[in-house]
Amino acid sequence: MTQIKERYTLTQPQKMMVFILSMSLYGLSNMITELVPEVNIGPVNFSIEYFAFIPLTLCILFHPFYAAIGASIGEVIFGEVMLGQFSGFGEIEKLVIFTLAMYVAGIIVNNPKNKVQVGIAAMTGVIIHQFLNMISDITKVWIGVDDFEAVSGLPQSVVAIEGFSFLNDVLFSGILFALLPTLYLVPRLYGKIEPLLGMKPRDNKTKYPISGILKPRFIIIGVLLSAVAMGCEFLSEAGIDIFEWEAEFGDTAIWISLAAAAVVALITIIVLVTGKNKAKRSMANE
Repeated sequence: MTQIKERYTLTQPQKMMVFILSMSLYGLSNMITELVPEVNIGPVNFSIEYFAFIPLTLCILFHPFYAAIGASIGEVIFGEVMLGQFSGFGEIEKLVIFTLAMYVAGIIVNNPKNKVQVGIAAMTGVIIHQFLNMISDITKVWIGVDDFEAVSGLPQSVVAIEGFSFLNDVLFSGILFALLPTLYLVPRLYGKIEPLLGMKPRDNKTKYPISGILKPRFIIIGVLLSAVAMGCEFLSEAGIDIFEWEAEFGDTAIWISLAAAAVVALITIIVLVTGKNKAKRSMANE
């Protein structure tokens, strides 16, 4: 009799735990990047845009969708709302594009111990995210909802400027803060962190096939979601925002948000460890 291979699934509490863990850890990392100064050389910005290895690692090890959406919402909550700002439609673009990029990266990997797969997934996630952001920025200038400042002696080409910025973000943030940490963390955490949620590690029998992202349905949905996200950003830049919010909390807001994200992350980790210990005691008693 042929053995039936079950698809990799999580219970609802496990999905929620993955969501909260991703939200709190990535929200915490966003607060740290807010404190790191950036360097501007003409139109080129050298800065730590994000610690993408956190959502990438969680998407590869756990459920890609819940880890991706958790990281996106964590950025909005801890990186925007708790700092006293919410750009309305503009936040929709961040949430949709980042979630899509991290989700695709997560389903690329079948074997988390395979560093080639992990490396390709990490760079793919960053490239998708930065490419869609570049297209959005270029289109905003072309349709006239955003200004473009030309540099003296340089042709007024937004494509050249944004293209160089895209390469800079991919090669700088993508390699240093996505590829290298993800390559280090995923093989070492694989098989060790999953039991904290009462899960079995992903293996070749419980995988997300890469063919899933090549289906016309997935591609069409991805394109439509990206178009909707960019449309929301265009409305925000044009000043059409029905739920924009901004408040002055002062510089202390960053530290308050940082502390809040740290507390949520700590509580989540404690709950995970406690749950694992209870499960071990229960099995021992049986």
